[in-house]
Amino acid sequence: MKGNKVILFYNSFSGAGTFGSELDKVIGRFQSKGMQVFPYKIDREPEPMVEYLNSLDKESICKVVIAGGDGSVDICVNALIKADYHAPLAIFPTGTANDLANHLKIPTVVEAMIDIALEDYMVPLDVGQINDRYFVNEASLGFIIDVSQKTDQKVKNVFGMVGYYIKGLEELPKIKPFRVTLNYEGTEKKEKIYFMLIMNGNTAGGFKKLAPKANTHDGKFDVIAFRECDILEFVNLVRKVLKREHINSPYVHFFQTDEITIDTEKPVGTDVDGEKGPDFPLNIKVLPSRFRVCVPRAIR
Repeated sequence: MKGNKVILFYNSFSGAGTFGSELDKVIGRFQSKGMQVFPYKIDREPEPMVEYLNSLDKESICKVVIAGGDGSVDICVNALIKADYHAPLAIFPTGTANDLANHLKIPTVVEAMIDIALEDYMVPLDVGQINDRYFVNEASLGFIIDVSQKTDQKVKNVFGMVGYYIKGLEELPKIKPFRVTLNYEGTEKKEKIYFMLIMNGNTAGGFKKLAPKANTHDGKFDVIAFRECDILEFVNLVRKVLKREHINSPYVHFFQTDEITIDTEKPVGTDVDGEKGPDFPLNIKVLPSRFRVCVPRAIR
């Protein structure tokens, strides 16, 4: 492992906004192992972070710690790739939505997070590229995007994932299908769908095992498109999602691929790791094993 410096990116507004009070504990634990910690408060855009990363000696950085939710991890990964960093990652899941950390079974207790970060047991981590951006857990489009982007941050902080579900119930009467054209594995398919997920991990929006076959280092996305159906079938489909039985439904188009292009007839909302995504067409591909990430030893 090169160098002894650790960059600690942290989002002081993630989740309940309490991580700032843990900084001394985190820094002290790393210092006790002979490592210097450089805290940096996460920006809303990656460009200032890229400038900061470019000002450092890459060879001196032994690890990058990211404390925040999925959106924070997304911003940091974008900055790290743009600055051409390959240092190992440690994720501290302190946000409202911590889907990637849930997939990797990283605990939410600070002491346990630090233990994992210091132990240096790692697995490869694929990264998705969507147009000129990058993501680590999921990209999505359609109805589900409105739920995430219309949920007020204060509601997210107070109610956590329940806030998303409350907003989802409000938006349900407005749901409308839309047409997409999918190009992957040398084929073109046209579908009329409500929403679509391109998954690297297996959890999104707090729904565990949403992509039950997903693996963050298999070089493939799990793509799940929810097809048009009547309201009764849609309610039944939601039940199947809750029971993790949706993949085989006739109203779900499921497949795995390492690259896909998606286009629509009309503008549709997109989301990348909980943040507003790019416009269509979407060109999405896997960057296999782009990083290594610290995980509990139970992960293989």
